[in-house]
Amino acid sequence: MGVNMKITELDRYLFGEGTHYEIYKLLGAHVGVNRKKEGVFFAVWAPHAKSVSVVGNFNNWDAKADIMKCDNNMGLYQLFIPKVREGDLYKFCITAQSGELLYKADPYANYSELRPGNASRIVDLTGYKWSDSVWMKKRQEFDVDKDAMSIYEVHPGSWKKHPAQGEDDPGFYNYRELAHELAKYVKEMGYTHVELMGIAEHPFDGSWGYQVTGYYAPTSRYGTPEDFRYFVNYLHKNKIGVILDWVPAHFPKDAHGLADFDGAPTYEYADPRKGEHPDWGTKVFDYGKNEVKNFLIANALFWIEEFHIDGLRVDAVASMLYLDYGRRDGEWVPNQYGENKNLEAIEFFRHLNSVVLGKHKGVVMIAEESTAWPMVTGKPEDGGLGFSLKWNMGWMHDFLEYMKLDPYFRKYNHHKMTFSTSYAYSERYVLVLSHDEVVHLKCSMINKMPGLGQDKFENLKAGYSYMIGHPGKKLLFMGQDFGQYQEWSEERELDWYLLREENHQQLQNYVKELLKMYKKYPALYANDSNYQGLEWINADDATRSIYSFVRWSPTGRNNLLFVINYTPVAREDYRVGVPKRKQYKLILNSKEPEFGGDVHKEVVDYKAVKKECDGRPYSFAYSLPAYGVAVFRF
Repeated sequence: MGVNMKITELDRYLFGEGTHYEIYKLLGAHVGVNRKKEGVFFAVWAPHAKSVSVVGNFNNWDAKADIMKCDNNMGLYQLFIPKVREGDLYKFCITAQSGELLYKADPYANYSELRPGNASRIVDLTGYKWSDSVWMKKRQEFDVDKDAMSIYEVHPGSWKKHPAQGEDDPGFYNYRELAHELAKYVKEMGYTHVELMGIAEHPFDGSWGYQVTGYYAPTSRYGTPEDFRYFVNYLHKNKIGVILDWVPAHFPKDAHGLADFDGAPTYEYADPRKGEHPDWGTKVFDYGKNEVKNFLIANALFWIEEFHIDGLRVDAVASMLYLDYGRRDGEWVPNQYGENKNLEAIEFFRHLNSVVLGKHKGVVMIAEESTAWPMVTGKPEDGGLGFSLKWNMGWMHDFLEYMKLDPYFRKYNHHKMTFSTSYAYSERYVLVLSHDEVVHLKCSMINKMPGLGQDKFENLKAGYSYMIGHPGKKLLFMGQDFGQYQEWSEERELDWYLLREENHQQLQNYVKELLKMYKKYPALYANDSNYQGLEWINADDATRSIYSFVRWSPTGRNNLLFVINYTPVAREDYRVGVPKRKQYKLILNSKEPEFGGDVHKEVVDYKAVKKECDGRPYSFAYSLPAYGVAVFRF
């Protein structure tokens, strides 16, 4: 049960400064006691409103029944209503200056009616008993520079579905069912984290959760806020981190949402050249307004503090940084220096990341930033934005362009696979093959591959091997680890039946082996931010389309040598130069039977001899199969 609440002078001051990091405990609707009566405290920020009332099923949605008080010039309205109970539906009825009545969902609500309904619902967030203290304590030691991170990106509504019980039944798993099923799969595969799409409440399934109306509410599609806490708690107990997609870039124009909240631009920039995205038909947050920045920064902290979330992947960062993003000449306003940088958004990111990462050691903030904006992961005090990690979109584009090519043409595009290593240490990166790459007629990963039948699987295994060997954290979207044929759609579950077929099962086995190897050997992650972590043996074997490189361990022990062949031509006499005269133990061979090949591990140790190759004094010979991948430990 909550306690007696009142917005104080200090609360107003901090909110006005944009530094009230627990504002969500005051604004919104909170179960509590006032003068020994149980009920709910309501509070809302509506600076342009003529008046505001609370309407709900407890007062027959009567706009005159429960009028809120505003005792300040900030537009903070509050009211305690004794008759309201947990589970009740409500909205704020805002009288605009024009006299128009606007029925708005609560921006700080913690629970919502299931779509297509859009009212907010009273819920008491106090009293949940967490049992993930072991994880939470260990999380504080997480070092983004030195620790492994392999992320499984998941859209909860379409990962698995129950058979529909009727026309209107989407067959969603609830958060608790999902917790058990997903944890089992993620553990079996060897991912370290899941990244969830579409958890904040949103009205339209087809937006995948990127057009948010309830920033403080886990979507009711899959259950209650307590069910979602159970989900996070359960994954933590299974040593799996939970990252959420977070969308501070824009919000939709739905009548019940944030757009023109009190009859005038409140959360968005007033000038449509700054406040609207022409491409997306959405509103842009006003990062120059302290109360709006407070809404967003407190929201990031809310998910981390109230739901134990381990990180946020911040969507569409580039659209926030550039004033001319998606806009033609005349459709945007330059900053005070005549440039296209949004100085307010830059300051917002520095503030956000400083507060979140300063308060919560071990949490990660990940930028989905698609341009060459400098120092996205640099420290704010050095002129950076302060993110922990940045999506490596450049690597992803080059990698996919290369992998799509017929092997005959790969020799002319050899640099596409090596170029990313020239900038791999300019930021802290995540290598991503996300949902965006398998929708809108872009094909699934397996169908991007050239050739027919088994050739596609061999290509994909070679591609994933390079991804694991390349510096950077890893992210793979659901379905791509077993070769989903269809493009992803939020309307149907993954094609799990494919795992009854041998080649899909073998691809899944191979990805499992790659993830196991990734977690086992610090050479693959502990030197990600250090240019000494990767050394090319031969980056220029374009004619044969073979790449060989070493990932060095910080301790100098258990270093890994990768050799990857991107053509269907076997090289029986393949010789690779090596840095030391040592034994090289074959620890991964993509052609073993469990991965769909016919080569049994007969020889596992290869001794380097004094024979020049690849500009090195020592080398050894290895029979490299068509599309073969070999990883050696030394």
